[in-house]
Order: sequence, then structure tokens, then C-alpha cells
Amino acid sequence: MAADSPRWFTSSYSAGEDNCVEVADLRQSPFPVIAVRDSKAPTGPVLGLRADAFSSFLAGVKGGRLGAV
Repeated sequence: MAADSPRWFTSSYSAGEDNCVEVADLRQSPFPVIAVRDSKAPTGPVLGLRADAFSSFLAGVKGGRLGAV
């Protein structure tokens, strides 16, 4: 997946830290996904998730149902 033109953003909870993920909404592109990448490696791999899968992931994070690594 080419990820050189999307508008990437980080969570407001990141407070400028470098240990974040960046997210881009590509649902209007030929590959309609929510793209996720490591903020420390912006030219590295990009994970594309369907919008419903991304929503489930966020609900798990917000609900504390995902363990810390």
C-alpha cells in the first residue's frame, strides 16, 4: 500500500511523545482502509484495517480490554 500522500495524524493523548502510532483515513481511496503506522518509522510498513476492525480495536483500547506489552 502506498502511504506517501495520506494526511497522517496522532492521538491528542500522545503529548508530543515519539512512542505513538499515526493514523490516516483512506476510506475514499482505491484501497478503502484506515492506515496505521509507527510514528518513529514513517517510511516503514503500513497496516491497513477495515473501518469496522479499526473501530473494534479502538473500543478495546478505550475499554481497557487489551493488555499492555
